[in-house]
Amino acid sequence: MKKIFVLSFISVGYFLNAQNLSNSPYAAYGIGDVKYDNTIETTSMGGISTAFISDFTSNFNFANPANNANFELTSIKLEATNENNYFKTDYNNTKATKHSTYLSNISLAFPLSPKLKMGLSYQPYSSKSYNILHEENNLAGGVTRYNRFKGSGTLNTAQIALGYKVTDKFAVGARANYYFGNLYDLNELAYSNAELINGYETRNSIHNFNFTLGASYQNLNTSTDRKFTIGATTTFGNTSNMTTDYVNSTYFYSDASGTTKSNESIIDQKSTKSKNLLPMQASVGVGYGEENQWFLSLQGDYKKGESIAYFGNTLDLQDSYRISAGGWYLPNYNNFRSYFSRIVYRYGAFYEKGNLQIAGQNINKFGVSAGVLLPFKNSSITRMSGLELGLELGKRGTVKNNLINQNFINLRVGFNFADKWFRKTLYN
Repeated sequence: MKKIFVLSFISVGYFLNAQNLSNSPYAAYGIGDVKYDNTIETTSMGGISTAFISDFTSNFNFANPANNANFELTSIKLEATNENNYFKTDYNNTKATKHSTYLSNISLAFPLSPKLKMGLSYQPYSSKSYNILHEENNLAGGVTRYNRFKGSGTLNTAQIALGYKVTDKFAVGARANYYFGNLYDLNELAYSNAELINGYETRNSIHNFNFTLGASYQNLNTSTDRKFTIGATTTFGNTSNMTTDYVNSTYFYSDASGTTKSNESIIDQKSTKSKNLLPMQASVGVGYGEENQWFLSLQGDYKKGESIAYFGNTLDLQDSYRISAGGWYLPNYNNFRSYFSRIVYRYGAFYEKGNLQIAGQNINKFGVSAGVLLPFKNSSITRMSGLELGLELGKRGTVKNNLINQNFINLRVGFNFADKWFRKTLYN
C-alpha cells in the first residue's frame, strides 16, 4: 500500500510539472504569474494562513509550519483549479478571454510524534502562457509592422515542512522550498516588406532553494473557548543560481507552423546568473475565534523587490505588500441530523499592491473569496475529511494608458483524505 501510494504521488507530480497554465499578459514580466499559495483552504479565506491554526486534526498548514499543533492524522490532499480570465483594454477597444484547468496542489502530511509534525507538498509556483500580436497598419509606403510577444513555462515548488510544539501555547516551524522549471519569453519584430524577423529571446533555467521559518502563539481561554493567535514567518536564503540565456538574432521561419528558424544570424548573445530570483519575504498575522465554532484573522505580507534579466536588460521589480482578511464558520459539528450544520464555511478578501509599475501605473490586485468543506458522511470533528470547494473573484491591472484590465473567476475543487494511516496498532 505504501509503495503504491508513493509511486502515485511521484506520477502526479510529473504531470503537474508538464501542465500549461493560463494567466495574465502581465506574466510577461519577471518570473511569471505567481500562483502560490494555491491551496483551497488558504485562498477561500482571502489568503490568511500566518495566524491560522486549524481546530481540526486533519489540516496541515504549509504556509506557516508552526501552526500545526492540532494536527494528528495522516492527510492526503489533491486539488485542482479552473481559471477564467477576462481581459479588456482601451487600445482598439480590445477584449479577450482565457481559461485553463490544472492540478494545483498535492500534499502528504503526518505526525512524527505528539509534538513534531511533518508535511510534503508539490504545486506550481508561477507560470507563463501568453501570445500577443500587435499590428500597426498604414505606415510609410503602406507597410505593416508586426510585434509579437510569446511566453511559456512553469516554475514549480516542492516543499518539506516541520512543525514543533514547544509549549501548549508556543510553536515553531521550518520549511525547505525547492523551485525548478524553465521559463521562456520571445519578442519578435517583423515588417510586411521584409523577409527577416528580428527576435529577442530569453530562456531562464531555474533550480533554487530557499527556507521559511515560522512561529506562532495561541492563548485559549478554557472558560469561554475563545482563543487569540499571533503568527509570523520569514522566507530567506537563495542557495542556487538562475541561468538566463539571451539571444538577439534575425531569421525567417521555414515551416508553416512558425517553429523552425532558418538563416539565423546572431546580433547579440549573452548568458547571466542571478541569485536574487526569490527575495526576502515576511508575513505577520493575528486571529481571534471560538473553539470549533468560528475564526477571523487579519494578515499582512511583504515581499522585497528583485531584479531579473529580461530581453537583454535588467528589469527592476518594486517592493510589494498584501493585506488579507478572512476566516471560517462551523454552525454545529455535533448536529448529525442536519448535514448543513456540519459544513465548514469560509470567507475572505484581499488587496495586493503589486511589484510591477508600467507606464506610470501600479499593477495592483484585489478580490473576494469563499469556500466550503463538505465533510464525508462518516466524518467527525476528530476526522474532518471531505470535499473542498473554493471560489475567488477579483480584478488586476487598469485600462489607463492603454494597459490591460484583468477580471478573474477562479474555481477550486479538492479532496482531503485524513485518517490514522501508516501506523501500527499497539495492544496491551
